[in-house]
Amino acid sequence: MIEVTPDVLALLLAVAFFAGFVDAIAGGGGLITVPVLIIAGAPPLTAIATNKVQAVFGAGMAAYSYGRAGHVDLRRQFWVALLALGAGGAGALLTSTLPTQLIRIALPVLLVAIALFFAFKPGLNDIDRTARMGPLVFSLSIVPLVGFYDGLIGPGAGAFYMIGFVALAGYGVLKATAHTKLLNFSSNFGGLLVYALVASPWWITGLLMGFAQMAGAYVGARMAMRIGSRLIKPLLVASASVLAAKLIWDLI
Repeated sequence: MIEVTPDVLALLLAVAFFAGFVDAIAGGGGLITVPVLIIAGAPPLTAIATNKVQAVFGAGMAAYSYGRAGHVDLRRQFWVALLALGAGGAGALLTSTLPTQLIRIALPVLLVAIALFFAFKPGLNDIDRTARMGPLVFSLSIVPLVGFYDGLIGPGAGAFYMIGFVALAGYGVLKATAHTKLLNFSSNFGGLLVYALVASPWWITGLLMGFAQMAGAYVGARMAMRIGSRLIKPLLVASASVLAAKLIWDLI
């Protein structure tokens, strides 16, 4: 049985489509869906768990779209994605034992810094640059760190993956977005595996929202690949800024 009324479900599907579109380009889809799920009557933990259900579909579709277009080699990145999956599961498992309030206080500062970086850093485009960190070190440090955060709290994880790929791995903006979506999918899926056991997601609503997310992610990924950094950068700056403002508002 569907957990919400038909009119509320229609609203959630529309929100999921829009969230999938935005998330495929710049991340921050959870900023849109989690509050709406809470407004729809889901307890906070249920809203987070349900968001993982539908977000897996959107991130998966975006990763597939970017991979099919050749912007990320899904097979070569398998083990890196597996690291993100395990880290996401570990983060979700430890949600109730770590000082998440302290992280929530520091998170807006980090997001503002990311927004400023992408807004004012010259030369950020779709061309790769010299990496400051080798692939192995990046995979064993930044990937599990951000994946763990994604399972622990979630909002902003896509922006953190992006800043890592651009500032440390030397990726161009479009390539960084493509790899971010793959890792987002993996850490989201790892978190979902745990939340399925320790929480009570709205499975039917989450799955239906997932299909809407897939549609939005497909449209968003195609638009990002067509326009590139000229679309991704402003949306990423806006997404990080709005998310920071929302988190600050929640703390007041």
